[in-house]
Amino acid sequence: MAAFARHGVHEGQQFILRRLWAEDGQTPGELARALELSTPTVTRAAIRMEAAGLLSRQPHPTDRRLVVLRLTERGAALERDIGMEMRRLDERALAGLDDAERAALMRALEQLRRNLAG
Repeated sequence: MAAFARHGVHEGQQFILRRLWAEDGQTPGELARALELSTPTVTRAAIRMEAAGLLSRQPHPTDRRLVVLRLTERGAALERDIGMEMRRLDERALAGLDDAERAALMRALEQLRRNLAG
């Protein structure tokens, strides 16, 4: 999406960034569980994000099989701008819906998510 691309962030990476802004230093598996994605999906995104200078992959302090994802200065600095882009997109997507319609939509989307989760 162009809103994120202008900041060097590819579609979907904003969700990984958002989780790391809330709690930096997570493993790909932890992020995958929180975002309801597969670990390989998060790992592939993290490799791409590392190449873009958004995060670094560092050895896990107690488990050599794992890596910990940490924001770089550049990744941390994008929090305000990407957050604003996400809010703008939300408002654009929900334009014309009143509060009751927005609440009903969110309930329906949550039910769809639960249905697909198993």
